[in-house]
Amino acid sequence: MREFSTHGGIFDLAGKQKYLDVLDRQMEAPSFWNDQKNAKAVSAEAAALRTEFETWEKITHDAGDLLEIAKLDAEDQSVSLRQECEERFSVIGKEFKQLEFTTLFSGKYDRNNAIVAIHAGTGGTEAQDWAAMLLRMYLRYCERKGLHARIIDEHRGQEAGMKSVVLDVTGAFAYGYCKSEAGVHRLVRISPFDSEQMRHTSFALVEVLPELGEISEMEIKPDDIAMDMYRSSGKGGQNVQKVSTAVRITHKPSGIVVTSQSERSQIQNRESAMKILRAKLWDRMERERQSEKQKIRGEYAEAAWGNQIRSYVLHPYHLVKDHRTEHETSQTDAILEGELDGFVESYLRWSKEHEK
Repeated sequence: MREFSTHGGIFDLAGKQKYLDVLDRQMEAPSFWNDQKNAKAVSAEAAALRTEFETWEKITHDAGDLLEIAKLDAEDQSVSLRQECEERFSVIGKEFKQLEFTTLFSGKYDRNNAIVAIHAGTGGTEAQDWAAMLLRMYLRYCERKGLHARIIDEHRGQEAGMKSVVLDVTGAFAYGYCKSEAGVHRLVRISPFDSEQMRHTSFALVEVLPELGEISEMEIKPDDIAMDMYRSSGKGGQNVQKVSTAVRITHKPSGIVVTSQSERSQIQNRESAMKILRAKLWDRMERERQSEKQKIRGEYAEAAWGNQIRSYVLHPYHLVKDHRTEHETSQTDAILEGELDGFVESYLRWSKEHEK
């Protein structure tokens, strides 16, 4: 994936057209489909740009029609015509707002696919159930945004919920949409697992990493990794359950361990595990860079469980609040059903402000 220029106004249609021309030339190459994975990514990106141009064309056409109607004397307009104009104006406003939203995706990897990992915190079944609730929330959100989310590794709790789960999220701006969720999420509620109906606080950690592909900066030497194969404990059919298809990769220099067990073959699981490893190594490198900058500035904040990014309170009142942006809502049910646009947009605007 390549970046396009952001010059030429906040929408930069000319820059995007040039970038689409580059993608079209790539797709016309005879060897384009030799790399199926890259070909699908490029095709999806080109399709997303074409959809954006079509939306702009529709907005321009509809706005022109409304302008002609507006020129008519108000007394010559019927009630039904005015009502139609108001409805069409409302639709144009929503379409324009969505296009404006895409201008917030200015990060280097915002167009990339994403890897989303959810880890239950301490607290046993309570925390594991909270991790499963977050998984459901993100699956609903991805569905709403037209993203494809696929579980590539999972470790279920003994009684309920998830100890950890890893999602592969693909689609236009997948990382841009998901990156606001990285951090510790805190839940306060009456526990459904407590016979005394006591209030409990649970934590879960969400990691969001961009899919990097084969980039030279993240070259991994074969001697630096140890790979183990084992039988999958998750879903996947008879072959997955009876053959050692699951893969565990340990990166010796960093100590990072990644697993993949949801694919049907060992080769596929190895590819998935390597993709996660590259993303984790990139994240580690980025954190080291940021830490070095903070030391130079004389600032440092430990990444601890107490530094949650968002709180979800279901008792004694209903409130979801992001502690970075101060965005909040009392519509907790809607949020847990994946209606996260308000939090995502507020985070992207907050990030832009803090980049200045």
